[in-house]
Amino acid sequence: MQIHVVEQGQTLSGIAETYGTTAAEINRANELPNPDNLVIGQALVIPIEGSFYWVKQGDTLYTIGQRFNISAAELARVNGIPQYRPLQIGQRLYIPPRPRRAADFNAYVEPRRQVSQELEDEVRTAAPHLTYLAPFSFRIKRDGTLARPALDDFQSIARTNHVVMMLVVTNLEGGQFSTELGGLILNDVELQNKLFDNIISTAQELGMGDIHFDMEALPPTDREAYIRFLRRAKQRAHAAGMMMSVALAPKTSAEQQGKWYTAHDYGAIGAIADFVVIMTYEWGYSGGPPMAVSPIGPVRRVLQYAITEMPAEKILMGQNLYGYDWTLPYKPGTTARALSPQAAIALAAEHNVNIQYDYRAQAPFFQYTDDEDRRHQVWFEDARSIQAKFDLVKQLGLRGVSYWKLGLPFPQNWLLIEGNFRVRKRG
Repeated sequence: MQIHVVEQGQTLSGIAETYGTTAAEINRANELPNPDNLVIGQALVIPIEGSFYWVKQGDTLYTIGQRFNISAAELARVNGIPQYRPLQIGQRLYIPPRPRRAADFNAYVEPRRQVSQELEDEVRTAAPHLTYLAPFSFRIKRDGTLARPALDDFQSIARTNHVVMMLVVTNLEGGQFSTELGGLILNDVELQNKLFDNIISTAQELGMGDIHFDMEALPPTDREAYIRFLRRAKQRAHAAGMMMSVALAPKTSAEQQGKWYTAHDYGAIGAIADFVVIMTYEWGYSGGPPMAVSPIGPVRRVLQYAITEMPAEKILMGQNLYGYDWTLPYKPGTTARALSPQAAIALAAEHNVNIQYDYRAQAPFFQYTDDEDRRHQVWFEDARSIQAKFDLVKQLGLRGVSYWKLGLPFPQNWLLIEGNFRVRKRG
């Protein structure tokens, strides 16, 4: 599998010929919104076994082999060339597929009141590539009961694809994470007992294999209370034959303060939980100024800190499946529009603008002018940005990736999972 970035004058048929495949295969794999109007800078996943490399000035079989983790002798053998003869600039070399390591993949799915057909279809598309599916969310009520999300056919889809269903427990109230509700639950043992009883009975009724706590905006003074709560929750979950996992805010130090961070003790929670999801996204968010949603530098810093506090094999890196369209100039109090990578590409094609790539953030972006002469800036995800994150997962030895959230189509992501990893099936 290979990533190709469209250059000026290129067509789908010409690109296909370069890689020995067909335009129809590339179109099908990428589900292109613009097959007849490719955008300069658009990334395509080429659905071939292995990849090709074109020799550049200064390259040798040894240096190319180091880049792709293959010996010079093997590279010469698969390409049928002498090992020690100088390479020609522009010469095409075939790079065979590299071994894939096993990894876990989770995706949250957030039905609003009911499950739309489009959302169910997206879950069906994603399920073969997932270890866990996390309907968002089972909301804690003040009497220790749970308000359930719509599930429709999610359980059947999960069973068919050997996916573990996660019961996601939140302190959401009125559409917001409630500090008051969090404090109430963490400091009332009798209420906790009732809550745990309801969580376990609900999970057993629905055939869920993991209890997942996403409790945010907790009172900073309840850091220790949250640890005690999670320790009790794990005991109850394990006694019922279930796992227990936790979502964590993106921290870079144990001293990081604030209502989103203080109560999330990486070391203590990492020791208790079977695994964690670290929410490494939303640097660029709907209410903030234009920027990459998950720039690789900040993501790397969070994960590098995390692995000093807990085993890397417990960590799922959070990854967004969406981007944002901001109106310029940015004004505080305005809200950017969320859009899928597919919609972003279609928008660039519609307005005939090139897609640019920020190599520092490892993220694509572009600007356009709408019909009312307003300037916009769009940051989104593409095959390059996802591959950069997958490389980081491998470098740090993480358990895998967790996606927020299904519903905005991004077919390239699922292609790249299969090209990079063997998805663990625990269901």
